[in-house]
Amino acid sequence: MYGKTAIDFPRRVVCLTAETAEIAHLVGAGDRVVGVPGTARRPDAAREKAKVGGFTTFKLDKILALEPDLVLAFSDLQRDIVRDLIGAGVSVLCTNQRSFDEVLEAILVIGGALGREGDARALVADMRDEVKQIREYSSIWPHRPRVYFEEWPDPMIAGIRWVSELIDIAGGHDVFTELRAQPGAKERVIAADEVARRDPEIILASWCGKPVDISAIAARPGWSNVTAVRCGQVHEIDGADILSPGPSLMHGLRRIHELIQASR
Repeated sequence: MYGKTAIDFPRRVVCLTAETAEIAHLVGAGDRVVGVPGTARRPDAAREKAKVGGFTTFKLDKILALEPDLVLAFSDLQRDIVRDLIGAGVSVLCTNQRSFDEVLEAILVIGGALGREGDARALVADMRDEVKQIREYSSIWPHRPRVYFEEWPDPMIAGIRWVSELIDIAGGHDVFTELRAQPGAKERVIAADEVARRDPEIILASWCGKPVDISAIAARPGWSNVTAVRCGQVHEIDGADILSPGPSLMHGLRRIHELIQASR
């Protein structure tokens, strides 16, 4: 890469999200990660790194104390800490992926920034291959179950774009697919009676770190006749598998595929 060697790339990296920590490790740069958020779970080695805060609650001094060459961030939700880090003279790479394809692009961008382009491309190729296999397997199903994904209960928020796309890949039909293009949660707020009217056959939920109350979902007024409720098809999806826009989305895809296949 323009004559550079690995030693020229960032040697001390702080990750502000679970997926950036996972990407760095999976492309072979885990030994250079010196700080991660408390939400980092994959791989196990990421949990052993110094903790620098939560998704939006970071201490600038904690990050600076680690003397990072590069900080990896995600989305406009982290714009405040990104601004402060840049103001302190730190290099920051902030991706803002919303679709599954953008997740793959983010892996390539981060891998390239760390001097691990080849490993990043191999990781993306593996993810694409598995997606192709699952898509082809489910494409022959004569019926694609209606699926409602809930990202938050109050107000009720439908799934972000990459979740909607994974539902389709897994063999289902997102009942709020028209909201796929809305990047912000406020634009994906929905009404309970509209969910009931669309009558999902499967309800999936992941409440951004808060445990999902399946019984509360089933007991919502007017939902007793919703097919998913009547048939006991209300399921929690681990947030680490579906709300972290990185390689772990493959875990979520497999789980959704299993649930859809079992419901048929």
